[in-house]
Amino acid sequence: MVRPGRTSKSTLLGEFLVARRARLRPADVGLPEGTGLRRTQGLRREELATLAGLSVQYYIRLEQGRETNPSGVVLDGLASALRLNREEHAHLYALANHTAQRVLSPATPSEREVRPGIRRLLQTVRPWPAYVLSRTSDILGANPEALALFPGMADWPAERRNTIRYLFLHPAARRLYADWEEAAVSTSAQLRSLLADEPEAPELTALVEELSRDSAEFGGIWQRYDVRQRRSAQARFRHPEIGEVTFDYEVLRLGVGGQRMTIYQAEPGSADHDAMRRLSEMASRDGADDG
Repeated sequence: MVRPGRTSKSTLLGEFLVARRARLRPADVGLPEGTGLRRTQGLRREELATLAGLSVQYYIRLEQGRETNPSGVVLDGLASALRLNREEHAHLYALANHTAQRVLSPATPSEREVRPGIRRLLQTVRPWPAYVLSRTSDILGANPEALALFPGMADWPAERRNTIRYLFLHPAARRLYADWEEAAVSTSAQLRSLLADEPEAPELTALVEELSRDSAEFGGIWQRYDVRQRRSAQARFRHPEIGEVTFDYEVLRLGVGGQRMTIYQAEPGSADHDAMRRLSEMASRDGADDG
C-alpha cells in the first residue's frame, strides 16, 4: 500500500479515479441499482468505463497506472462520467500531465524569504490580522493580530507555525473554529490541489505524512479526495478572548514560490469590527510577534 504523500506519479491519477468512482452510486448517473448485494463501493469499473466511452481494459490500465498518456478526449469523458466540477476537472488534467511527464516539478524549493515591502504591509493593515504563508501554509510572516487570532500558535517555535498543522494538531483549534469539520475538509481539499501540482515536493509529502501519522481525523478526510483551491471567503471563530466572530478574508497571491497573503477584515461599525479592535488591543498587550 502506498503511504499518503508518497504516491508516485504513475498512481496519483489512478488513486483519484478509484476514490471518485467510489463516491458515485448507479442512481447518481442514471443506472439501475440492480439486484443482490454490490461488492463494489460506488460504481463498478465497467459501469464507469461505459459512461466515459472507454473499454474496460483501457480504464483498468488507467487505474493501475499502466496507461500513462490519456488524451484530452479520454479525460473529458472521465470528468463527465465522474460528475466532476470545473475545479475537479482541472485537477484531473493536472494529475494526467504529471503521469505523462508533460510537466516537471520545480527543481528548487519554494522561496521562503518575505520581501521587505510585504513585511511593511503586514504592519500597515493593522488592526486587521494578516499573515504570509508558504505553499504548504507555513507562516513566513505575521502581524501581532494574526498570531493572537490563533490561540497557542505563538507558543510554537517559528519553524513549526503552520496553519494546516495548527488546524489538525493543536488542541485549541477544535474550540476556535465554529465549524471545525468544514474547515478540516476544506483545508484537506486545498492540500490535495497542491499535491497535484507538485506530487514529489518534499515539504508537501512530509506534511501529509505528519498529519496522517498524528491526526486520527486527517486520514479519513484525506481519503475523501475532495479538491479545492484556496479562495477568499468568510471564517467563523469562537475565540476565547473576543468571543464568537465572523471575519471576511482575502487571499492575495504574491507570485514568489507559491507565497500568499491572507488579510482578515470586518465591516466598520459592526460587532465583528469591534471584536477585531479588542483582538488588536490584546495582541499589543501580549506582545505577540512572528518570531
